[in-house]
Amino acid sequence: MTEIGLLALQGDFAEHAAAFQRLGASTREVRKASELDGVDALVIPGGESTTICRLMAAFDLLEPLRRFAADRPIWGTCAGMIVLARRASDLDLPAVEVMDIGVRRNAFGRQLDSFEAAVDIPALGSEPFHAVFIRAPVVDEVGPGVDVLARLPDGRAVAVQQGKLLATAFHPELTDDDRVHRHFLAMARPEAQQGVK
Repeated sequence: MTEIGLLALQGDFAEHAAAFQRLGASTREVRKASELDGVDALVIPGGESTTICRLMAAFDLLEPLRRFAADRPIWGTCAGMIVLARRASDLDLPAVEVMDIGVRRNAFGRQLDSFEAAVDIPALGSEPFHAVFIRAPVVDEVGPGVDVLARLPDGRAVAVQQGKLLATAFHPELTDDDRVHRHFLAMARPEAQQGVK
């Protein structure tokens, strides 16, 4: 059975756990480096990016997470996208910084400016995805090895993949649509990782 680690320092990791468990995957909360051993993939959930970065440093997780990202899949949602990005606006703390994207934090405004939108994600099928954006970032710079999976109607990128790394500006775990979780589970299977950099 595929085991998904959930970085459980802060944020909505429990909602991700419930989604993966509905799909038959086991999950493990990760708060220290030794808990990464044996998990097939990791989710960095939505939450507050500066808090997550501070706690990662306090728990000596930055280097272990960078090593993990070298050979196993990681998915960052909302704040998790910020933590994975090589460049993030207004973030003066070290992050994992393994995905070749630049992101703008709180790109849509404050909590009151949160919104929901139908987003086309062709890799997941023809039906639009009901995406929930909460103080969401937006991708404003994409490196050559990064595929944009979804854009808003105005063209701003909100879901990207770079090999084994996946990032969404929205929160699939807050909906009943499990397609992004299924996509990540497929990425986490050993056969999917052969030859993927």
